[in-house]
Amino acid sequence: MQNKKASYEGLQSSIRSLKTPKIDVFKNQYSDKDYIVSLDMPEFSCICPKTGLPDFAVIKIDYSPDKYCVELKSFKMYTIFYRNLGIFHENVINKITDDFVNAVSPRWVKISGVFNPRGGITTSVVREYQGE
Repeated sequence: MQNKKASYEGLQSSIRSLKTPKIDVFKNQYSDKDYIVSLDMPEFSCICPKTGLPDFAVIKIDYSPDKYCVELKSFKMYTIFYRNLGIFHENVINKITDDFVNAVSPRWVKISGVFNPRGGITTSVVREYQGE
């Protein structure tokens, strides 16, 4: 029997342009202060694009708001969008970071995802953004 390599080519080629739900914000009444907001999402889920099986993760966001803060209900709806989406772990964190930065324009943000073991391997992905 011939052993063929599994191909991941093209599975995520349009992920950067993926249309996701809008993340709402509200005006930060303390924009003159430096402080950190932490969001923990212990029940994040998406779909493995290769197997079609669910992936579960804890997503953590730490950010320093500037003019705006993230509105939590809209952000929850944003994360629910991923439940039926086939996406690699690395792409999840990068896409969430891109969308979060575009909506909130924080001074700084760190977004991490710790994905439950798959085949005995736990995947952790972290991305930081430093505002301009």
